[in-house]
Amino acid sequence: MTENHKGSSSTDVDLEDMVASSDSGARNPIGMPGKLLVSIAALWSLFQLWIASPLPYMVKFGVFNATESRSIHLAFAMFLAFMAYPALKRSPRDHIPIQDWVMALAAAFCGGYMFLFYEQLAQRPGAPILQDVIVGVVGILLLLEATRRALGPPLMIVAMVFLAYSLAGPWMPGILSHKGVSLFGLINHQWLTTQGVFGIALGVSTSFVFLFVLFGALLDKAGAGNYFIQVAFSLLGHYKGGPAKAAVVASGMTGLISGSSIANVVTTGTFTVPMMKRVGFSSEKAGAVEVASSVNGQIMPPVMGAAAFLMVEYVGIPYVDVIKHAFLPALISYIALVYIVHLEALKANMQGLESSNPPKPLVRKVVGFLAGLLLMMITSLVVYYGLGWLKPALGAAASWFIAAALVVIYLVLLKVGADYPELELDDPNSPVIKLPQTRPTVMVGLQYILPVVLLIWCLMVERLSPGLSAFWATVLMVFIIVTQRPIMAMLRNQGNIASDLREGAMDLWVGLVTGARNMIGIGIATATAGIIVGAVSQTGVGLVLADVVEILSMGQLMLILLFTAILSLILGMGLPTTANYIVVSALLAPVIVQLGEQNGLLVPLIAVHLFVFYFGIMADVTPPVGLASFAAAAVSGGDPIRTGFQAFYYSLRTAALPFLFIFNTDLLLIDVSWAQGILIFVVATVAMLIFAAATQGFMLTRNRWYESVLLLLIAFTLFRPGFWMDMIDNPYREAAPTEFSQVLGSVEPGTELRLQISGEDSYGSPLTTYMRLPVPDGDDGQERLDNLGLELMTRDGRAVVDMVTFGSEASKLGFDFDQEIIKVQVPEGGLPKELMWIPAFLVFGLVVMLQRRRREDDTVTASA
Repeated sequence: MTENHKGSSSTDVDLEDMVASSDSGARNPIGMPGKLLVSIAALWSLFQLWIASPLPYMVKFGVFNATESRSIHLAFAMFLAFMAYPALKRSPRDHIPIQDWVMALAAAFCGGYMFLFYEQLAQRPGAPILQDVIVGVVGILLLLEATRRALGPPLMIVAMVFLAYSLAGPWMPGILSHKGVSLFGLINHQWLTTQGVFGIALGVSTSFVFLFVLFGALLDKAGAGNYFIQVAFSLLGHYKGGPAKAAVVASGMTGLISGSSIANVVTTGTFTVPMMKRVGFSSEKAGAVEVASSVNGQIMPPVMGAAAFLMVEYVGIPYVDVIKHAFLPALISYIALVYIVHLEALKANMQGLESSNPPKPLVRKVVGFLAGLLLMMITSLVVYYGLGWLKPALGAAASWFIAAALVVIYLVLLKVGADYPELELDDPNSPVIKLPQTRPTVMVGLQYILPVVLLIWCLMVERLSPGLSAFWATVLMVFIIVTQRPIMAMLRNQGNIASDLREGAMDLWVGLVTGARNMIGIGIATATAGIIVGAVSQTGVGLVLADVVEILSMGQLMLILLFTAILSLILGMGLPTTANYIVVSALLAPVIVQLGEQNGLLVPLIAVHLFVFYFGIMADVTPPVGLASFAAAAVSGGDPIRTGFQAFYYSLRTAALPFLFIFNTDLLLIDVSWAQGILIFVVATVAMLIFAAATQGFMLTRNRWYESVLLLLIAFTLFRPGFWMDMIDNPYREAAPTEFSQVLGSVEPGTELRLQISGEDSYGSPLTTYMRLPVPDGDDGQERLDNLGLELMTRDGRAVVDMVTFGSEASKLGFDFDQEIIKVQVPEGGLPKELMWIPAFLVFGLVVMLQRRRREDDTVTASA
């Protein structure tokens, strides 16, 4: 792709500064300091690859435990933060002042203290000496300063508030007061254990996130970002509003390789935004489309933002399950954005760009698509069952065979690509533009898809850990980035092999440095967010906040969800997505689950965490401080605030989805079969398109106000049919609590009963809540009660818990002595909730008929 499309040099510099200041650090020193900076960044990447690989265990050298790895990880992050990020806007960019050298070295020592003195610290747990406290105090102060430089003041201020709250507990007013902690206790908890700075968040950054960021940096450096943009434009550029549709798809694919909304906007936006303006989009709308699509890249599996990896630890489920639950909402959201762009094109009667593809009949296009799909499915089945047969047959040699097979496939893909010329998109600002042909564009870069396929295979099929999956995908990416130039040159009988190898090695070096520099902010953010999590666990402020939120929400779940969404958006104005997610999920996720249980809505924990995650991402869009909107406005030349509002308008579908999947967990594919999943996907997609048409005020023609209301009602019914069906036909029948044993014996094992329980919380206050009770095996009700580890006593028409066996299933579910069972609800096969789809589709047909008739009348009037 040519470089002159990037507009004026001043805008180019502004964009580079914006990305650098938010992602990789704005300082690029010259001379020896510059070489040292990039060398340490590359060394960090190599360290992360080393600890993720099996090599340390094979050579029995360089094996680090989790705490040591986190300590070294933070030492690198803090050192590079002071090296790469200037203290002030007026600070020099081309050299590193002496005070920054001092702080960088001190920060690296404090960060690495847990590693350097691990054995001594292990011998005095919970009893820090003065040296430990001094290092901890200096370390926290330097971490806060690194946070201010890399991420701005907001996260630093939030962390300082929680530190102050920890120390000043006795002087806090009312319910906020607590016994307080000493300075020694604070430093021990925050800096010398894995409860604070070196907690789960930093552990996830060390184990998972770095490798995925590095994988993305290498993939982008190899040329995959440009390839994805070209493919998207060749496929979609000729449709109505085609460049905008291509921007959505390109940004979705680029989201695989970029965990940053701002970097995604700048990477794809410098090409897509001018082309959108060419076909009729205003500056603000072109920027808003790019923002809406780029921000959504973080919610698109399999490579989601850093917060998704934290869910693995916080929710306690495998990353594969996080992908499964997040996949449907993300895909629906992207499809809806393409449709929104289509509606904008229809409103303005826009046209696409000129296609270079030879004309083909529709039948040939459909047959070609189906043939390609069939070939892909057959290939997948052959690979899946072939490996399933080969691995037991080959034993230990299977890994070498698979590696050789990957190399062969890679060489075949390069040979296919070498038969086509390298393609470059024209300058989007030029007066005439012709899109590239689809076939040559797709074929010339198929090797970039291979590492992504390997990553998905390792995650989904082999069920390797996210860190190990990313490691093997990165190893393949390193091989590709070094070898693709010389091999392609040989296949095309051109170029110089030695020169091409040097260029490949340089690309690898730059990729290692870029990956590390992109990780500085994430490493610092997860460490600082650990301060907040540590303060919550040390002071119990989470329980206090639960009481405050419950009072403010008056016990209404919808209100607490709104409070959570607003808090996420407010915090997201200054906090990166990862830190925002950690703070809000630590404070409010348990509150939402608890309040849901009290209201009879048993919300799965993953649904709550995805809710927080979505609104943390939305903060990059929301005015007045949506940084992605400012980046897009810099590209488009539009007004950043208006761009932000337009992007938020386009992103309403993303804001609506979390509320929907909280109340209808089918959208997260929880406890649904494959057939149900496909049906839910189809209906939910239609529902989201209808929602988009309602919010955009246009479907076949401009909506009347009552049509928009009807469309919203239809979309809601398709998304949550149970809301209406439960009013018509209650899916549960109630049984007397005293008959609980008989009910337990009369239903099939595995059936889930709903119980309302009255008892006391941890502080002795009255608490009424709901729970699900999976019915265990057993011949009768008494045996099933015994298998649960539960003894009941019936007196005066009441069913009271008399005994709960320690460690039993009943204990795990939350039963406790002296609780009373108030309600027993037994599921019964009533009418399926999906029946409500029928009237919804009938009303939708009526709206379509009204709009079609009005459009025909308008056409006749216009022709007359």
